[in-house]
Amino acid sequence: MTKPARTGAEILVDALIGHGADHAFCVPGESFLAVLDAFVGRDIGVTVCRHESGAAIMAEAAGKMTGKPGIAFVTRGPGATNASAGVHIAFQDSTPMILFIGQVGRDQRDREAFQEVDYRAMFGPLAKWAAEIDDPARVPEYVSRAFHIAVSGRPGPVVLALPEDMLREHAEVSDVRPARPVAAHPASADMDTLADLLSRAERPFVIAGGGGWDGNAARDLRAFAEAWELPVGLSLRCQDYMSGDSASYAGHVGIGIDPQLAARVRDADVLLVLGARLGEMTTSGYTLVTPPDPQQVLIHAHASADEIGHVYRPALGLAAGAKAMTAALANLAPPRARLWAERTKAARAGFLAWSQPVPNAGPVQMAEVVRTVGEMVPEDAIVSNGAGNYTAWVHRFHRFRHWRTQLAPTSGSMGYGLPAAVGAKRIAPERTVVNFAGDGCFLMTGQEMATAARYGLGLVTVVVNNSMYGTIRMHQEKAYPGRVSATELTNPDFAALARAYGGHGETVVRTEEFAPAFRRALDSGGPAIVEIRLDPEAILPAKTLADIRGTQAR
Repeated sequence: MTKPARTGAEILVDALIGHGADHAFCVPGESFLAVLDAFVGRDIGVTVCRHESGAAIMAEAAGKMTGKPGIAFVTRGPGATNASAGVHIAFQDSTPMILFIGQVGRDQRDREAFQEVDYRAMFGPLAKWAAEIDDPARVPEYVSRAFHIAVSGRPGPVVLALPEDMLREHAEVSDVRPARPVAAHPASADMDTLADLLSRAERPFVIAGGGGWDGNAARDLRAFAEAWELPVGLSLRCQDYMSGDSASYAGHVGIGIDPQLAARVRDADVLLVLGARLGEMTTSGYTLVTPPDPQQVLIHAHASADEIGHVYRPALGLAAGAKAMTAALANLAPPRARLWAERTKAARAGFLAWSQPVPNAGPVQMAEVVRTVGEMVPEDAIVSNGAGNYTAWVHRFHRFRHWRTQLAPTSGSMGYGLPAAVGAKRIAPERTVVNFAGDGCFLMTGQEMATAARYGLGLVTVVVNNSMYGTIRMHQEKAYPGRVSATELTNPDFAALARAYGGHGETVVRTEEFAPAFRRALDSGGPAIVEIRLDPEAILPAKTLADIRGTQAR
């Protein structure tokens, strides 16, 4: 039914609500003032952020948390370019998200007006779809298409530009019913082939990851793997897709992989890949699975048919989303004889051994710190991080036990952790949220502490401070031993910085100081930072900068 005349902005916000969006993240701009006005009196929450990259990352984190498109609004020009980092994260992480960008008026286009950019050209390679809405009467159509594209097939980001005069113009138009995702399902004949290939295997291995999962898919994966006694590895930063307590869980197939686990993937005779793209990080630079014809019998299931055969030629390809695929697998009756059962037990034992704490250089032992966090927070606590060598301790020593307890960028984007933690806490205020960040990582988006303070968000950031860009320094020492250039940092007192934002700050210089400091941070009820002064030599678990230099020198 056609509704009375509304502005384009009012039609837009009503469309978002109609599609189930209940929250938006933004940095306000004059180019979408009409949308800011339309938020007033409507049933949608708004988080005002301090930088557009923070707003986009928060929306991406919300998309990960809910499976629905995370919503962000930014202004034109520099606002859009700042937000592009979050769009790239959403694309590589297969996260549903919609970014709305204010645009110059329609009568000013193609004149290089103030902050004018062609967003279809700019975001074309970064998004599943980028478009501009010229007619307020077509807003429901564009928003409906955006929601469908963001959640269907391989999920991902959509970008819509909004000319500011279009947002003020009135139109009489009806709303559109909520989008329903289109999901691909595996064919029964393909499932029969899959069961046959697996049943005849001697050294099978399962890798799971990618987008489009939910709690049911995670439970179905575990049920299938345990019934078949199959070893399962999870791709980069997808460690919450299966409980680390499962007898089938064999470890993290990503950066810093256990060498024994890497050998198990490489030596598998049948490799079942569920949802993961088998990118550079998951394959250790395309060495665990060699393109284009893998040495393993590859069974590759992915939500997008375009991904099947994109890099690897599978023995069996299934265009099927994670939910449908895992549901079908959970219904497969396991064979009586499972020749690989002992290998699965050995893989599990290998994971348990690999995840035991190992000492690092200096008075703060990071493995113990990570283990302490796991012991002090609820099992459903959300742990976020950005990118850097400090994440090696999180990935190796924290045990993820429940679906969607990990928020981390597959794209390897620094600065992700804090805004992701803020976004998660806004979406799920009842849950404990802990963010790990390096000193370089934190200061890329650290201003979002002000956002956390603005909304009284009780979250804790553990800043691992070694006064350098650690990952780059590590590679520098490998390639150019002893020639330090452009990797040293000068940092603030992070605990004092937290207090300056109205939060709680702690500084830790010895391992035994961490637990009481972390408890005080948790109990503070507001945004908190626990700064760890880490010895710069502690560049990786059980490896120092001197080790790396010495290896190269020899």
